[in-house]
Amino acid sequence: MKKPKTWCDLEERTAALTERRNLKMARSPHAFVRGATQKFYEWLDGASALKLPKGPATWICGDCHSGNLGPLASAKGRIDIQIRDLDQTVIGNPAHDVIRLGLSLASAARGSDLPGVMTARMMEDLIDGYQVAFDETDAQIDRPGAVNAALISAVNRRWKHLAEERLGDARPQLTFGNHFWPISDEERASLTALFADEKVRRMVTALRGRADDAKLSLLDAAYWVKGCSSLGRLRYAALVAIDGGQMCLIDVKEATKALAPRYPDADTPRDNGERVVTGAWHLSPALGDRMVSGHLLEKSVFVRELLPQDLKLDLERLGEAEARHLSRYLGNVVGTAHARQMDADTRRDWHRDLARGRSKTLDAPSWLWSSVVELVASHESAYLEHCRRYALHADAKAA
Repeated sequence: MKKPKTWCDLEERTAALTERRNLKMARSPHAFVRGATQKFYEWLDGASALKLPKGPATWICGDCHSGNLGPLASAKGRIDIQIRDLDQTVIGNPAHDVIRLGLSLASAARGSDLPGVMTARMMEDLIDGYQVAFDETDAQIDRPGAVNAALISAVNRRWKHLAEERLGDARPQLTFGNHFWPISDEERASLTALFADEKVRRMVTALRGRADDAKLSLLDAAYWVKGCSSLGRLRYAALVAIDGGQMCLIDVKEATKALAPRYPDADTPRDNGERVVTGAWHLSPALGDRMVSGHLLEKSVFVRELLPQDLKLDLERLGEAEARHLSRYLGNVVGTAHARQMDADTRRDWHRDLARGRSKTLDAPSWLWSSVVELVASHESAYLEHCRRYALHADAKAA
């Protein structure tokens, strides 16, 4: 019997991507939270009654869920835990990142069947770790076991691991299937032109051990079905040879208007690709070193090389002690990304503002706890409704 086709043609992309996104978001409440960025900002738009603090104008992630944090390798080979996805980055209120991360951690706790009191404790640990980045003691937070395991794995990874994970084969080729779909002649020609751009060439050759004058050649390219963000956007995987020898895997992604609210007077680049790259430079230097903006098919894109050391953190099943430790650590990672952009006086003022609004029964600001409680409730009902609609659609399609 002939196997069913696992990839689709150009005209089928939108419908196939919609179905895949719906399925992925229906898998768990935590998966739904990761894919429901727009719902978070719809809630935020009406959250003025919570009196959120107006933090200093800072580059923020804009979509600061736990899946967007993990090990990253810099161009010089240093590996660190930083923010790894900056599609939504803007100059805005750093409190928004704290709330988004709080929602993600609360969802992970529910997915791990932790008791409700643990969510409260995790919010205390989250804000505590975040605040440590703004005090003047230079305190260090020990890495949790899950983070240490991810870093050890990252250090030991090589090209063959990246190829097997991303390409499904240690050989450098893009095989059509669940993750890679065919592209048109126009798309291929535009990608070829993109990799002839001097700015892109310099980005690739900046990595340690590569000749500054090396030339790039596009070997293969495909539409990349990756995450929930491919829907309606340009997204490509490109295999590129450096001076006809060493291979690298390049991610080309369309940069669209950010959903995250920005401060109106902030000096944010108007081009969305430049916005993403600039945000990366400020928030995650390891990633900013490896990104450039460009244009493809008259749309703004950002381009980065994927390295074997780039990994996600696995938060699928957490124990109580690990959940609290991880909340404090990830809070500190985000706090450090924010704090590096502020002078000493601004850090001191923001640290003072974060210490306000705490009750005798919860050592976390009331605005954070109230926000997370509201968001968990609204996302839970939206998740159930999403599952109902998807199940009905799947049943109708199968009939």
